[in-house]
Amino acid sequence: MWQEYLSVIAQGIPTSLVLTAVALVVGFVLAVAMTFLLSMENRPVKWAIKGFLTLFTGTPLLVQFFLIYAGPGQFDWITQSPIWGLLSNAWFCAMLALALNSAAYSTLLFHGAVKAIPKGQWETCAALGLSRLQTLQILIPYALRRALPSYSNEIILVFKGTSLASTITIMDIMGYARQLYGTEYDALTIYGMAGVIYLVITGIMTVMLRKLESKVLAFERLEVEKV
Repeated sequence: MWQEYLSVIAQGIPTSLVLTAVALVVGFVLAVAMTFLLSMENRPVKWAIKGFLTLFTGTPLLVQFFLIYAGPGQFDWITQSPIWGLLSNAWFCAMLALALNSAAYSTLLFHGAVKAIPKGQWETCAALGLSRLQTLQILIPYALRRALPSYSNEIILVFKGTSLASTITIMDIMGYARQLYGTEYDALTIYGMAGVIYLVITGIMTVMLRKLESKVLAFERLEVEKV
């Protein structure tokens, strides 16, 4: 019986992985852009971004799923606009919720890494006559590399967050598990198996990310050895 359950639940693995990948790409791009803007001297923009961060880090991801999926349909001007084709699509709404949530937390990580850059590096760029934007273009990639260990955890959290997509009709791992439970009523076996699938995938992702970290942060070891 467990083999039959596994074959059904495993059908949702591609959906969960693709949803994770797309949400991470969109979230990463947004996070880098907001990190640049937070590091610039534009107070209205910084206040707007901080409001966004407060909203998406201060509310549950499940609530964000429901608001993005069900909220826009209550406004006629949205349902009659071209964007309704996207906002009425459950997969797009799930991806958008995950991407915006990830962007908020990633921005906090990246901006924290930027603020942790030694003062001497900022002074060096200033001594070379570089503008604020040019300085950020040099230092933010460095900060992103330093933030990779923390960002690795965010990648895992986004993957696990896809389990909430089933609440808005997405047939991912949990979607198939919920559907199977609706006919078999074997909660322990079905949801336990779904949990094992998540555990295995997160384990593989963790190993891969740790290897990536060791390569990306190799420059730090070289600096320590030189000292």
